[in-house]
Amino acid sequence: MPPALQVSGARDHPKGGLPLVPMPGGQAMGLDPDVEARAGWRIVMAAYFGVMVSFGSLLVFSFGTFLKPLSVTFGWSREAVSASFGFAALTVAVCSPVLGRLLDRYPPRRIIVPCMAVFGLSFASLGFLTPRLPHLYAAFVLMGIVGNGSTQMGYSRAVSTWFVRRRGVAMSLVMAGSATGAIVFPPLAQALIDSYGWRSAYLCLGGMTLLLGLPLTLLFVRENPEARSPAESTAAGFTVAQAVRSGAFWILLSSLFLGSISVNGALTHLSPLLTDRGVPASQAALVASSLGFAGFAGRLLTGFLLDRIFGPRVGLCMLGACAFGVLLLSVAASAGWAIVAAVLIGLGLGAEADLTPYLLTRYFGLRSFSTLYGFTWTAYAMAGAIGPLLMGKAFDATGSYTALLLLLAGATFLSAALYLLLPRYPASE
Repeated sequence: MPPALQVSGARDHPKGGLPLVPMPGGQAMGLDPDVEARAGWRIVMAAYFGVMVSFGSLLVFSFGTFLKPLSVTFGWSREAVSASFGFAALTVAVCSPVLGRLLDRYPPRRIIVPCMAVFGLSFASLGFLTPRLPHLYAAFVLMGIVGNGSTQMGYSRAVSTWFVRRRGVAMSLVMAGSATGAIVFPPLAQALIDSYGWRSAYLCLGGMTLLLGLPLTLLFVRENPEARSPAESTAAGFTVAQAVRSGAFWILLSSLFLGSISVNGALTHLSPLLTDRGVPASQAALVASSLGFAGFAGRLLTGFLLDRIFGPRVGLCMLGACAFGVLLLSVAASAGWAIVAAVLIGLGLGAEADLTPYLLTRYFGLRSFSTLYGFTWTAYAMAGAIGPLLMGKAFDATGSYTALLLLLAGATFLSAALYLLLPRYPASE
């Protein structure tokens, strides 16, 4: 552990606020509240909309809506279509640490803009999909390569340099962009499919990334020049080697892996799961939107709590709610009960999205933040590839998702319990 850091509890800082970041010569860095209010919050809002139309929002939350139309059009099994999501997730797993390293070395905008452009064009290109499965898989692999450069992983580095005391709230607003996508994209995708067909729906949704995310990122997203000089970028926090030797890092990774298997499995099959049980497609889309509303609320609530309460306690409670949601989804046979399950899952999904980057900054600082965040995305994406495939395989083998969802609920409970093992935060002297 760097000598400038010592073990401390959240109570050592007023209202659970972030410690000052240790700097060369024993100085501490604090940001002017007026600077936060002006430039910082503009960057947060630009990041919010960028994340809303990113890989982690647009592709993830619309995938289930397109699953049945693709299966029907081309005669592909659900497992075969689900494999495309798995290929994208595995590609994200491989490429995230590399993107994280680039984000630690270069201004985030230089990485986000090309990644977002390639993702938007690739998603729109699915409107020209042919009956060959390798075509589908190739498009998803390409989106996986650049995907995390367009998500909160890219934006979090820039936002974190503008905030210290209110970093929890700022980060939660960035993550809320993904939750907004969960609200908007399932019913929007379904409406576009019903009115114009799935090919036009892909073209329209991909265009949103290019017309909304790109301009806002180009105009507003940048790091605080006073928070990170070349010397400062190598002075505050842990190196990658120091972090990976920490038990806290592996606890975070394990919790994220278990939670991702369950949540991604449930999310990608939510629409077909409900329609198989007699819920109309329009109501299934509303259930998916309710998950998005809950995810939005979960992100904001978690951000508020993280600035006041020890983070692992927040994680335990919110992911516990998510586990109950997965358990309820295993037996939900009506839109009403499915909405209750989706709300509980959404609360946990929103909390986990906030907790991971926040706890990385609290335990390890900003020195290698994006690289470490990339490694957590590797764990998340690997699990995200497994979950949908397991769901598709379970359905193709048994015609039901129930038994597997019961197992996934248990994995989510374990994910929540792991937060009990996390130590107190390191803090500056």
